[in-house]
Amino acid sequence: MSTVVVDYGRGNLFSLSQALRVLGASHEISSDPTRIAAAERVVLPGVGAFGDGMAALTDAGLVAPLREIARRGTPMLGICLGMQLLAGRGLEFGDHLGLGIIPGIVERLPDLPGDDAMRIPNVGWREISPMSGGTDLFATLPPKPMMYFVHSYAMAPTDPACIAATIPFNGRDVCVSVRVGNVVGYQFHPEKSGAQGLELIRNFLSMTA
Repeated sequence: MSTVVVDYGRGNLFSLSQALRVLGASHEISSDPTRIAAAERVVLPGVGAFGDGMAALTDAGLVAPLREIARRGTPMLGICLGMQLLAGRGLEFGDHLGLGIIPGIVERLPDLPGDDAMRIPNVGWREISPMSGGTDLFATLPPKPMMYFVHSYAMAPTDPACIAATIPFNGRDVCVSVRVGNVVGYQFHPEKSGAQGLELIRNFLSMTA
């Protein structure tokens, strides 16, 4: 089976499907746990709040299959909220358990007083800084690629070695990409980030179990 995009009612499925189509990637959109579990690669998109996203995954019976997919080595890509849900906990509108695939906490972006502070939510194009954890993901891109963001919360992995890319935000380097073995996360929207975003999706599609 080809790449499966997880449909749990919280994803930007149209633009992601269009991006995969442009790349010539065979894929399907599914909410069926059996089909998702049998996929060669899995993409977990998402928009919205952490707790609502986890509730939707739970209601769809997808929490256990997604954890098993990660455990057995199937390549998995989380995008935006999908990346955040990979974490152990999320602090958006309460304290919620996540998938626990990548140890860490999803917390609000750092704020600063004054007119010079970057606004929350962080919306727009940002220059990202790839780290050693994302060497293979970003190897075919320029040193400081531009990606498109829409978010107010970000993952803080327990192990800094998991961080694949960061952006500076109000005096802190904020994690915007993670990589742990077969599991990849992009806080930004590669499907909305032009040719460089498509290249990142292509690099994920080249991963094998």
